[in-house]
Amino acid sequence: MASVPNVCGGGWAETKAAYRLLDNARLDFREVLRAHSVPTLERIRQQSRVLCLQDTTELDYSGRPSMAGLGRLNYEQRQGLYLHPTLVISEAGVALGVTDCWHWARLPKGEPDLAESLRWVEGYERVAEMAALAPETRLVYVADREGDLRALIDRAEQLGFAADYLIRVQHDRKLNDPLDGKLRAAVEAQPVLGTIAFDLPAGGNRPARQVTQTIRLARVELKTRSGPGPQVTVILAREEAPPEGQEAVEWCLITNEEITTLEQARARIEWYRKRWWIEVYFRILKSGCRIEALQLRTRERLERALVLYLIVAWRILMLMTLGREHPEWCCEVVFSVEEWQTAWAIHHRTPPPATPPDLGTIVRIVAGFGGWLGRKNDPPPGPKALWQGMTKLSAYVEAVTAIRAAEIKFPQRKRIRH
Repeated sequence: MASVPNVCGGGWAETKAAYRLLDNARLDFREVLRAHSVPTLERIRQQSRVLCLQDTTELDYSGRPSMAGLGRLNYEQRQGLYLHPTLVISEAGVALGVTDCWHWARLPKGEPDLAESLRWVEGYERVAEMAALAPETRLVYVADREGDLRALIDRAEQLGFAADYLIRVQHDRKLNDPLDGKLRAAVEAQPVLGTIAFDLPAGGNRPARQVTQTIRLARVELKTRSGPGPQVTVILAREEAPPEGQEAVEWCLITNEEITTLEQARARIEWYRKRWWIEVYFRILKSGCRIEALQLRTRERLERALVLYLIVAWRILMLMTLGREHPEWCCEVVFSVEEWQTAWAIHHRTPPPATPPDLGTIVRIVAGFGGWLGRKNDPPPGPKALWQGMTKLSAYVEAVTAIRAAEIKFPQRKRIRH
């Protein structure tokens, strides 16, 4: 995946049709996303609780003087856009869909611009609106330190906590108490409630290892100019004795929920750890879909293309997470008949079975097309193997469909005996 022609299989007719779609001024990118959001909402309604992950990534289109509507990134010479989607996952970590997306271009330095922190507050508001459409499901807004905004905390309270929030602490806020204490000191002063342990995957120069953290909890009231302030629960998860040469893993989180037990705290830590899936999602968008390689001349074209790629990247992530959590499900939950039958025939060199195989089997076959070896001690297929495998599978299906339509019959080769 990369440019529009590549996504269209290289065909000129298909490429022209795609560009006409992107040029259609009547096609609003919000309508495209809304079409995806409707089935996403149905998947949300099937869950008792979902996690709504938000984060921001930059899209670098520097060196494209013909691309209009870009803005500065971290300095004037770098031009591009910022993207801030809402990725919804189940408690088990299965990607359910994308429900919202902010994207914007900064104005030149010195010109008045919107406060970019608004994206976090408005993001929570969109989650709260979605919560009203899924009354049997509890929605949890999950954000990293950049989302630690007093405006967001206050807005959640104004909306009656239509959705819960779980945010990593960035600001050591003052509390409403006679001693003018601070949030961090309040939770540090609490006794250890217990310990939790989990496996931390490798990342960068950090090896995979097991982490054991102590848990402290504090229910505090944030300071306001007058009257009572919002109450939050502070969760401090700290690795007290990291291995030599390794940085301690420590998270300080706040939530509107009243948390009192170790099991409740453990669940919130697990939810926060699943925030990592939005980082994986961004990697699929950039390295798999290669959205920064798009060659489109207008901002409007780019917006429409980005929404389409948001949905494509979700499908890859959904395939990976669903294949891990529910490998026993029928593969037709995800794959079309043409897709799984083609994958089976290419891999096994035999006709596909009458009964569809399980999801895990077809996911492994597709990942194999993308270079996953599937050795005994190999981890489950990752996003790179799956996006490369799905790209190949798409080409295989197209070829098989064309051969069938043309009724091409290949002569059988005679075996040469030595």
